[in-house]
Amino acid sequence: MMRGAMAAIALTACAFAQQSAVDPASHEAGRINTLFWLFLWLLTAVFIIVLGFTITALFRRHRGIEQEPLEQVHLPPGPTEKRLTRAVTAATLVTVAILFVLLVLSVQTGRGIAGPAPNGKGIAIEVTGNQWWWYVRYLNDDPRKVLVTANEIHVPVGRQVMIRGTSHDVIHSFWVPSLEGKRDLIPSRITALTFQADRPGRFRGQCAEFCGLQHANMALWVVAEPEDKFEAWLNAQLQPAPQPTDPYLLRGQQVFMNNACVLCHSIQGTPAAGQVAPDLTHVGSRISIAAGTLWNSKGNLAGWIADPQNIKPGNHMAVVLLKPGELEPLVDYLESLK
Repeated sequence: MMRGAMAAIALTACAFAQQSAVDPASHEAGRINTLFWLFLWLLTAVFIIVLGFTITALFRRHRGIEQEPLEQVHLPPGPTEKRLTRAVTAATLVTVAILFVLLVLSVQTGRGIAGPAPNGKGIAIEVTGNQWWWYVRYLNDDPRKVLVTANEIHVPVGRQVMIRGTSHDVIHSFWVPSLEGKRDLIPSRITALTFQADRPGRFRGQCAEFCGLQHANMALWVVAEPEDKFEAWLNAQLQPAPQPTDPYLLRGQQVFMNNACVLCHSIQGTPAAGQVAPDLTHVGSRISIAAGTLWNSKGNLAGWIADPQNIKPGNHMAVVLLKPGELEPLVDYLESLK
């Protein structure tokens, strides 16, 4: 229990350095960042001005009012009333003008980051939100190059990427702040966003719409890498899982196939073809497990298999009652799926 909690804390602490809307890594995120700072400094200036007038009014001595009878209504002189009327009118007009300018800039930024659909050089990725993990499918006209994975997206630097999002259950929201703005994933609807990573790096994403008990533990990683590395990763991911030759790993595969794991998960190249949980064909190569909750390590994977409800209460992964001596070879087999 303590090991899982500490791993989750360490992963979350590291994630803050990788998940920042003010550290843009794409043109789209850069425009959002510019808009954010414009809003911040302009509205900070407005706040300071209003606060200054408020403090001045509170401490200004109003001569003559103290000597008037309490039952007498104080009315300012005519010139003073006209001056105040002009001041209030001017302040109202300035406020409306500022709000209008901010509205126009927001709309322009929204249109600017929408972007067209990917051309022949771009890629399209289907992302489906589930409670509480991400189904990821790379679309391609060639069925042999359609890739299914989970909770981790790799993209090439310098190429446009379109995310076609939907949801399997409730409303989720796809948000990778260093690359793009938020986009809701709605059941029975397709929403789209586009971005183009300008530099390599690992960027953490997060569901930004409250979607249930484990909303905070529904994260993903986007890995932007040079074209050659992306193509190498893609080609490797398209390959089926290798058949283990080591007797120990073969024992782990048998444990997987003989238990309830095969009812939910799939491993290409094996009889496991479940469709309601993440594809595990290359799970050993992923950065994290449990949708960003834990780093991908043997210890964390063992803890996740043994008691997933202790690590992520309310998730839909069933507890598999393994026999003594079955957990370790199962973990080693899954970790070998690179």
